[in-house]
Amino acid sequence: MRVTRESLIRIARETAQERAYNDHDIVAAYLTGSLLHEDPFLGGTADIDIVFVHNNLPTSLREFVKLTPDFHIDISRRAKDQFKSPRDLRGDPWLGHELYAPILLYEREKFFDFVQAGVRAGFDFEQPPLILQRCRRMLSHARQIWMDLLELTAPPGPKEVRKFMKSLFHAVNTVAELSGPPIHERRLLLEFPARAEAVQKPGLAAGAFGLIGGMETDPQQVKSWIADWRSAFVAASEKPGVDARIHPARLNYYEKSVKAMLEGENPIAALWPLIHTWTLAADRLGEASRQFWEGAVSALGLFGVNFEGRVQGLDQYIDGIEILLDELAAANGVDSSQIN
Repeated sequence: MRVTRESLIRIARETAQERAYNDHDIVAAYLTGSLLHEDPFLGGTADIDIVFVHNNLPTSLREFVKLTPDFHIDISRRAKDQFKSPRDLRGDPWLGHELYAPILLYEREKFFDFVQAGVRAGFDFEQPPLILQRCRRMLSHARQIWMDLLELTAPPGPKEVRKFMKSLFHAVNTVAELSGPPIHERRLLLEFPARAEAVQKPGLAAGAFGLIGGMETDPQQVKSWIADWRSAFVAASEKPGVDARIHPARLNYYEKSVKAMLEGENPIAALWPLIHTWTLAADRLGEASRQFWEGAVSALGLFGVNFEGRVQGLDQYIDGIEILLDELAAANGVDSSQIN
């Protein structure tokens, strides 16, 4: 079956209209994510990211709908109250960009124009004070998660590696936010070098690769982990309480993108989606089923005796980004009280 960006957007519209027809609590629906770009495919796969806005927040906030093995719908749900202050949304590193230029799929009442106008008001969204405000919020989240790792009293396990990666994810996206929207998980290290270059800090890309273990491995070793990663993903997807992203509909979405990156110009970028999802899966598996994951993260220096050193390295990495934000604030005449 031939799938194009246009056909996926059409599916998004039809899905939004059908859901809204059957659920009168839905106020609006909009498309975000990779389909906003001309080439949304990675490894021949893509997802359709739809956000439904409800009058009342539903109990289920995330849903995946399989279309084919390579394509699925990723549904997020938000309450209308989350959008009541468009001015505050401009300073939100995730929702601000999400609402700045999505594709409106459905609207029951005049809701979306008001919110988007508030986010875009005065052309301030892309000016240094608001950019730095969003960056500060993102980096603060990274620092808070890092601080949780300082209380580690037992050998690290999947939960600790997951926190380490989450902190690094937000630190990397702090830098990405300086020149555009944050980068999502599949493309994080694929797109980050260009974002670091955009702010004349290419060393931050090398630092991120180093912290995730990119200097300790090569594409062939990463390829050798795929079969064991796949087994863990499938097993964990059947476990109660597993992270929503470990869903059968997303197996090819991750696997084919990892394989495509391994054959590309920046093969070690495949490490992020592979190790991140493997860690999410390992968190729900027993010790016997985690041995291959432990071998992989140990080889990357993210486990055992090396983990403490990586946490210290992450501290220095976050410090470096804090210094960068201070320098940019000073260069643009932005008072620190405006960006906290």
